[in-house]
Amino acid sequence: MNDPIVGIDLGTTNSEISAYINGEVQLISSGDQKILPSCVGLSPDGDLLVGEAARNQMLIYPERTARSIKRKIGQDVKIKLGDQAFTPQEISAIILKELVSWAEPKLQTKVSRAVITVPAFFSDAQRAATREAGELAGLEVVRILNEPTAASLAYGYAEGRQHTMMVYDLGGGTFDVSIVTVEGDVTEVLASHGNNELGGDDFDKLLADHLLELFRDEHGLDLRDQHPAAYSRIWWATEEAKKKLSFEPYVRIREENLATSADGHPMHLDVELSREQFEDMISPLVESTLESVNKAMEDAGKQTGDLDAILLVGGSTRIPYIAETLEKLAGVPARQDVHPDLCVALGAGVLASRLGGHDIERVLVDVSPFSFGPAYLGYRNGMPYPHCYRPIISRNTPLPVTRAESYYTSYPFQTEVKFDIYQGENPDALKNIHIGSFKVTGLKPMEDYNEVLCRMSLNLDGILNVVAIEKKTGLSKQITISNAVNLLSKDEEASAKERIRQLFGEEESDSDTLGEGPEQRDIEESASPENAAWMVKEDEARLLLQRSRSLLSNMHS
Repeated sequence: MNDPIVGIDLGTTNSEISAYINGEVQLISSGDQKILPSCVGLSPDGDLLVGEAARNQMLIYPERTARSIKRKIGQDVKIKLGDQAFTPQEISAIILKELVSWAEPKLQTKVSRAVITVPAFFSDAQRAATREAGELAGLEVVRILNEPTAASLAYGYAEGRQHTMMVYDLGGGTFDVSIVTVEGDVTEVLASHGNNELGGDDFDKLLADHLLELFRDEHGLDLRDQHPAAYSRIWWATEEAKKKLSFEPYVRIREENLATSADGHPMHLDVELSREQFEDMISPLVESTLESVNKAMEDAGKQTGDLDAILLVGGSTRIPYIAETLEKLAGVPARQDVHPDLCVALGAGVLASRLGGHDIERVLVDVSPFSFGPAYLGYRNGMPYPHCYRPIISRNTPLPVTRAESYYTSYPFQTEVKFDIYQGENPDALKNIHIGSFKVTGLKPMEDYNEVLCRMSLNLDGILNVVAIEKKTGLSKQITISNAVNLLSKDEEASAKERIRQLFGEEESDSDTLGEGPEQRDIEESASPENAAWMVKEDEARLLLQRSRSLLSNMHS
């Protein structure tokens, strides 16, 4: 079909473009790059830089580079790039033109029409400025689409009853939350609230300020004063650290030769940051978003019990703390089975395709059909139990995916741990499917407890790679499970269920309650420290350590 309509997410941090290709909505890439950093710069020679090239230049020439321009769109300001000045609409138009240049070779035709998304909380002036940016890029803006509506289109609730959802959209520079109902082809935004000055950039600033203060305390130099290149390197490191902490419990930040002391010695930054430290920093900002959530719910006339799901949109919602906070508040699952960075662009593509005459219901994505995690020593019914289970990779997570969690040895001077890997949802590992195991030996003997990281990676081919790493020494062991996501046959499923029922002496229906009699005695015996591998929580580790020391003390007295 001639004259296609593309869907564009013009984002604060990143932007994307999608279109109807080969019977479905697809993200359009440039090579392997599906996401365009929303950065524009002019090189010292005057060459235009867009996307990754501009983002890289920011390390050296921050004064010649613009980022997070979406926060300024609609304002009467000028953005200086070297000796030239641009309006926010002009900078945005450059980003739009770059995206169009990605699409035209793929579509084999000129692109002149687009659906462009904006935050639901954008003002009329900001919407008009976004439309103007499209026109400056040579585009007819067919529709300005609210981002929460785009997200609901990407998820494609088209069948059955009416669904009520909270769309929680936290991107790089803006935040909004919308209460949305979807029934058939009709999507209605009941209420929206938000903050156009809150996003991942603000999380970055908190972390960057923390690092800058650590550097100042160690070296007596504030990099914010007349050290723009070093300051930009801190921001770059901050952004990468934030991303890594979404999947890892710790991150090491190393930046060498940030500055030179008065006596000519190079000054470095080398610090380890935990996910818990980062969550403490951003907690006040996350809590402030809940005020908008409550306001939107109130304006929509809805209670948390009316919600069917929370749809997480925007790269900042990858931070696990955000999903955990929302699920605790609302009591419904926070979904990310459509890529949070891409679902707005995909939703814009759905509307663009419909406006172009194509029948599109929903976006197809590759997700993990199962949850995966290790068994660990924890507590059930107040007793130590070595078969507790909590997924590291959760069902419906977009693929490919890598996640990691911390575990702890369970008794003093323990030198080996066994990893039993399971597939399933039940908090009792023995009621899930055991898919592999391996042992890590030669751990450093510790008087208290030793920390072991478990990292899981699942690729598009269903190959699960599990790595255990001793945090203090880097000692590691791994296992590759090639058929992790293969579905069980009906006979295998029935056999597995029957085996589980027999293990617990249960009747036809499963129960989460531990049995009485011999089975319970066996469980308690297997929970002894000599047979335990690790435990998932530091406070549980300390509690078990105290109990084991008390038992040893009683034995010797």
